[in-house]
Amino acid sequence: MLSAEPDLEVVGDAGSGPRTEATPAELRPDIVLMDLRMPDGGGVDSIERMSAAGLPCRVTVLTTYETDRDMLRAVEAGAAGYLLKDLPRRELPDAVRAAARGETVLAPSVATRLVDRLRSRPDVPRLSARESAVLRLVADGCTNAEIGRRLFIGESTVRTRLPRVFAKLGVDDRTAAVTSAMRHGLLEQ
Repeated sequence: MLSAEPDLEVVGDAGSGPRTEATPAELRPDIVLMDLRMPDGGGVDSIERMSAAGLPCRVTVLTTYETDRDMLRAVEAGAAGYLLKDLPRRELPDAVRAAARGETVLAPSVATRLVDRLRSRPDVPRLSARESAVLRLVADGCTNAEIGRRLFIGESTVRTRLPRVFAKLGVDDRTAAVTSAMRHGLLEQ
């Protein structure tokens, strides 16, 4: 199917995990499409080894396995995409092109499950937009008065909001709040 596309070239085919790992080093493809279950191993372990080897190819999983565990392990191992074999045939070439451009390609059901999983993470505190803005300015080293001026709120409002932020983060002071926020990725804009 991919060979029929004028702008795509299939440079190799591997039928086992060890062969899948060797092929990118030999042929230098832009994209490796691989299943999670293959004869003689493969899957997540192969993705990890290819990622660790620093090969310039992007691994995209093409599989029938749609469990949270499989998806998360593949992405954590370095997979740049996760597609399901029930993908309409006409969509696979576009997904390969997108992966070659550096985009993350996910089957719609996979994307939905990953987003749902991220939203339901109990370990990440939920801050309001205003609380996040206050916390960013705390991280910048601003005083309560400076935060109030920058956000056009009173200093007393800042003093009221900070204990709420501390409580949500489970900390007692500004330094611990910034450290916790950094650990949870809450300071990224």
